[in-house]
Amino acid sequence: MPYDPSLDVALFKQVKEFDGTRITVGVFQYNGGEKKLQISRENKNQADEWRFAKLGRLNREEAEQVIPLLSEALNQM
Repeated sequence: MPYDPSLDVALFKQVKEFDGTRITVGVFQYNGGEKKLQISRENKNQADEWRFAKLGRLNREEAEQVIPLLSEALNQM
């Protein structure tokens, strides 16, 4: 069965923007299944468009702002 975006529900989603990058923390549930935590990064390209990137490493500022979001997300699970 192929992925159906209409069955993917965001129960929690917060975005933190930094200089040229943003990190999203969310809790998603697909088709009534298990709640799952998702962390993603997007970077701005030269055309000022957001493009998905590997999350990779966090610098100190990013970590300090993302950790409270992770805690909030866990409370939603």
